[in-house]
Amino acid sequence: MDLDPIDRDLAQLAPRANYLPYPASRLAARIVPQDLTNFKSRGVSRVERELQQELVELRERYLAVIDAFNWNKLIYEARFGFEPVTGETYHLYEVEGRHHLSLIEPQSWHQRWIGSFRLNADGRWQAEKIADDFDLRAWIGAAGD
Repeated sequence: MDLDPIDRDLAQLAPRANYLPYPASRLAARIVPQDLTNFKSRGVSRVERELQQELVELRERYLAVIDAFNWNKLIYEARFGFEPVTGETYHLYEVEGRHHLSLIEPQSWHQRWIGSFRLNADGRWQAEKIADDFDLRAWIGAAGD
């Protein structure tokens, strides 16, 4: 069965007609473009808010990791003459300009107490309590000078 040229063109268009942004024939339903401005602006606003919140959370997590790194560096570089036991709490002091890790409680030793730390199973020191007058970030800045 031989199709005339117009029918042949329509037969070729038929599979693609559903994907065209315009009607494939004059008999097709009229396509009226929608105004998507409001949809797009609401979407952009919502996504920007969510991404801003993710960035804030990411920054907070980043700073927490940096602080943990610096505390661990400070403690591992401190002087101590014993092998700390996992799960125990130790106290960090500043004695004559040097840092010392000790078993002695802050109320029993009258040196500048910096904080109390617990050694975790992974070898990381977890801050239990920090002295109010010690600013780790200021100390890191001063140590870097």
